[in-house]
Amino acid sequence: MNMKYSIPSYSFHGLHSEGKIDLFGYFETVRYRYHLDSADIWNMMFESYDEDYMRKLREALDEKGMYVANLCVDAAEVWDVDPVKREQFYQNGLKNLRAAVILGAQTVRIDMGGREREMSPEQFDYTVMRYKEYAKFAAEHGFMVGPENHWGSSRVPENIRKVYEAVDHPNFGILLHLDNWEVDKENGDRLCAKYAFHTHLAAGVIPACEEKITILQEAGYKGHLGIEHHSGKNEYSQVAWQFAAARNTWALMQAKQVEVRQA
Repeated sequence: MNMKYSIPSYSFHGLHSEGKIDLFGYFETVRYRYHLDSADIWNMMFESYDEDYMRKLREALDEKGMYVANLCVDAAEVWDVDPVKREQFYQNGLKNLRAAVILGAQTVRIDMGGREREMSPEQFDYTVMRYKEYAKFAAEHGFMVGPENHWGSSRVPENIRKVYEAVDHPNFGILLHLDNWEVDKENGDRLCAKYAFHTHLAAGVIPACEEKITILQEAGYKGHLGIEHHSGKNEYSQVAWQFAAARNTWALMQAKQVEVRQA
């Protein structure tokens, strides 16, 4: 397993809310401060969905030799009990899928929606239908799409399994937010790692980082370890610490594996 890393632009949401960074600045930050060629875009930092703006973002990425590992989409969750909101979220989802095509995103996260743990039959059927549509679009444009175990019904591993198996499409998977389960927290990552196309590793999970990376290894994971920071304060230094801790854990794991092979 070759470890690839990304740093979501959400990790700088505090700076963004203060008007101190935009996506162009984020690209500069990731490329030249943290020396990564992967971008991991939070859609709430888009200034618009105009094609001209998206083309400028793509040009900035290309100029730096960067690619988009993930487009993380908020305000486009698949399910809401209000059909008016559901349609609004759907239209926002379509805008973001089109943006993903222009940006060349490898993966796209669109939340499942649903505030309750249990999924009603109506919610389940609608969710599967919509993700089948999104997966078909993703296949036509060469990327993966699916939910994150982020909030509500998606934080139940059994719901993830049921939706994954019902969608049954090679371009459908999940963004695995490590250790972010409301039900079966001890086993959720292990149960769902096989569905993962991308990950989020929060600062609070760093002490268990070796365990989480081992779970990914055992599942044959080939995506990125997304270093997502949440505090909204001292973000440049906090991200640097979190990124360094994750890389150090991986380096120590590699060294242990070499020692075992040589023993």
